[in-house]
Amino acid sequence: MKVVILAGGYGTRISEYTKTIPKPMIKINGVPLIMYIINHYVSYGYKDFYIALGYKGNVIKRYFKNFKNSNFKINLIETGLKTMTGGRLKRLSKFFKDETFLATYGDGLSNVNLNNLVKFHKRNKKLVTLTAVRPPARFGTIKLSGNKVSYFREKSSLDEGWINGGFFVMNSEFLKFIKNDNTFLEREPFEHLTKKNQLAGYKHKGFWQCMDTLRDKEILEKKIKKKNFE
Repeated sequence: MKVVILAGGYGTRISEYTKTIPKPMIKINGVPLIMYIINHYVSYGYKDFYIALGYKGNVIKRYFKNFKNSNFKINLIETGLKTMTGGRLKRLSKFFKDETFLATYGDGLSNVNLNNLVKFHKRNKKLVTLTAVRPPARFGTIKLSGNKVSYFREKSSLDEGWINGGFFVMNSEFLKFIKNDNTFLEREPFEHLTKKNQLAGYKHKGFWQCMDTLRDKEILEKKIKKKNFE
C-alpha cells in the first residue's frame, strides 16, 4: 500500500520554529519529525510515500533532494499553499486508482500497530478507518466538597475522550466526497461518512503524541530519548 503524509500546514501554534521551516521538519532530538513518521511505516514494510507539500515545501524538497535510501521511495507532490487537508488528498487522487492506501498527518507520532489497523479496516469494510486515541490529559482531577478536596487523581489520558489521531486507512472511492481545495478532511467528508455509516474507528490505547506547541515538542523529545512510549 501507498502512504500519504499531509505536510502542508502552516503550524502557527509553534511559530518559534515554523517561521522558517514547516512543522514536519522540526527536529526532535536532531531528527526531523517526518522521519520518525516514515520510519514507523517502514518498520511495517511500507515503502512508497507521497508527501503532500504546501507551506515551505521547498525545505522538505531540499532535505530529500540528496536523500538516498533503498528501503523506501519518497514522492514529493505540491498541493498548494492554502489548500486544506481534504483538498490535499483530493489533489493526490490521480495516484490512487481503485485501491486502498494509508494516510496520516505530518505532525503526530504513534506506535499504533499498522498490521492490526489494516486488518481492522478490511474486516469492517468501511471506506475509511481512523485511529482513535485518547490525548494525554494536561491537568489532574479533583473533587471539592465545600472547601475540602475529597478526591484527587493525577492527570491521566482516561480523563479525556477519544479523538481523531490520524493514521488512516482509506479506500480511494472516498476521495470523491472531497469537493475542492477548501475542504477540511475532518468536516464535510468525515461528517458525510458518519451519516452513511462508512467511517470506522480503530481504538489505539498506546503511545500517541501530536506536536502542536513547544510543550508538545518537549514531551516528544523526552519520550523518544527515554523510549517511553506509554
